[in-house]
Order: sequence, then structure tokens, then C-alpha cells
Amino acid sequence: MSDFPNDAAPHVDPVGIDELLERVRSGLDRIEAPEAFAAAAAGEALLVDIRYAALRERDGLIPGALVVERNELEWRLDPQGSHRAAEATGHDLHVVVVCNEGYASSLAAASLRQLGLRRATDLVGGFQAWRAAGLPVTAG
Repeated sequence: MSDFPNDAAPHVDPVGIDELLERVRSGLDRIEAPEAFAAAAAGEALLVDIRYAALRERDGLIPGALVVERNELEWRLDPQGSHRAAEATGHDLHVVVVCNEGYASSLAAASLRQLGLRRATDLVGGFQAWRAAGLPVTAG
């Protein structure tokens, strides 16, 4: 049984994850670790760590990053939402989503853009690129 009455669901041609990721990334101004560090340090960007707890415990945290589990991201970052984080101040907020290696974060940033967060993007290479660049990390 369809979740949509009278099969009103829009038709979507199947696409593989690699193609979807390529499409999503073409609409993002992805950011490298040093640039993300500078933007966050200057108060110009909010880093949002969506890695799950085991990875944060294993690898550590980015100081000052807002930790939001992926399954709560849209609710916590929607400036109009009743469950928003205090940091979700408006649709022009420059959000940089961080996952472990920069894949899930691209999809998450695209989802935030659908909520109207027009400056949402993600960190190329994720937390692993941040750490490899020698940027600050604290114990998880």
C-alpha cells in the first residue's frame, strides 16, 4: 500500500548513491578544513558534528562544534522549529556539517538547504580531514 493517496507520489527515476552525491555536491560550496577552522574561529560559521557517539568517543571532538546526531539535525537546525538549538538563529546562518569522512555530511547539508538554510555546506573529507590538517581536537 502506498503512503500517498491514489499513488500521488511524485515519480522519481532511480539513481545510485554516487550520482546522487555528485548532484548534491554540485549545489554546495564545500569547504576545506583550514577554511572551516578560520570561519568558525571568526564567528562566521557554525560547525555541526553529526558523527555518532562511538566515533566522537574514539576520535575526539572539534572544540566549539555543535554536536547533533544526524537523525535530529533538521529539527535542531530549523530556525522556525520548536526543537531548534539556540545556535539556529536564522536561515542565513553559515552551517558547516561535519561527518567522519565527508559523505553523509553532503547529504545532510543538502537537506538543510531544503529547509531554507541557504548557506549550509559541508566539510570536505569530514572530521578525518580536520584531524589530518592538524587542527584542534579534544578528547571525546
